[in-house]
Amino acid sequence: MEYRQLGRSGLKISQLVLGCMSFGVADRGNHAWTLSEDDSRPFIKEALEQGINCFDTANAYSDGTSEEIVGKLLREMVQRDEVVIATKVYGKMRNGANAVGLSRKAIIAEAEASLKRLATDYIDLYQIHFWDNSTPIEETLEALTDLVRSGKVRYIGASNCYAWQFARALYKSDAAGWSRFVSMQAQMNLLYREEEREMLPLCKAEGVGIIAFSPLARGRLSRPWEESSLRSETDNVTARFYGHADEADRRVVDVVAKIADDKNVPRSLVAMAWLNTKAGVTAPIIGATKLQHLKDAVASLAVKLSDDEVRELEEPYVPHSVVGLN
Repeated sequence: MEYRQLGRSGLKISQLVLGCMSFGVADRGNHAWTLSEDDSRPFIKEALEQGINCFDTANAYSDGTSEEIVGKLLREMVQRDEVVIATKVYGKMRNGANAVGLSRKAIIAEAEASLKRLATDYIDLYQIHFWDNSTPIEETLEALTDLVRSGKVRYIGASNCYAWQFARALYKSDAAGWSRFVSMQAQMNLLYREEEREMLPLCKAEGVGIIAFSPLARGRLSRPWEESSLRSETDNVTARFYGHADEADRRVVDVVAKIADDKNVPRSLVAMAWLNTKAGVTAPIIGATKLQHLKDAVASLAVKLSDDEVRELEEPYVPHSVVGLN
């Protein structure tokens, strides 16, 4: 396992990040397919044994129970300073007019709540989950800076916004001397490549690391087109993110299958290996509900694609509607 600097920061994360949305109490939140604490334990253990040091969750995942499970299991298995805990803020966690978004009130309250659930003194990477159109970005950035200066947060990151919004935030931070975003968590996979147009070049120019989520397009790239899973059938995001260009997407999936067959590897390894060809991507996030998913992700690091194979994988792609942003 390699460890890469996250953008221009000094923070080093493993070349795979374990996504922890899969862990949580199933009857809380919107994810009926999440794994309980006992079922999650082997995944955290395997990830640590494979050298993964970065674990990504969010306050809103399974109503906070993802943070609780991740914090507890990591405390059992590893020294706190040996891992990078990343979480996010934005989602509604309680009742009230100020219970959602990125106001100063919401950010400070949710940071304290996440620290409590994770049972840690600090968060390594605190990320805004979405852009808040109702709160001035200056208010958000100053609140995040105060958390960094207090020692409760080490670095800040962003996710799910337009490149022009992110560029504005970086400019405001530099102008005011506030803490600067060191990472952008962006949806990137062979079925959704819109971030390659503006966000990737911006982040490369500004020294911001890219953490790529949904590298397998919520499983669509890892199985035959006609197959589904419990997650794809019940997840409240899958239908919103995918299904807008089925004909082109199916051609991409067919090419993934062809190259996987040629290399005699599972399809997921090819899809993950493609991400590793993208300059500027620090690490993809693995969302695993079976241990084999995690093992395959690690195995993908050894899969190399030729330039011709990359071109073949990318050729069927057509522009998609931008999704996942406020």
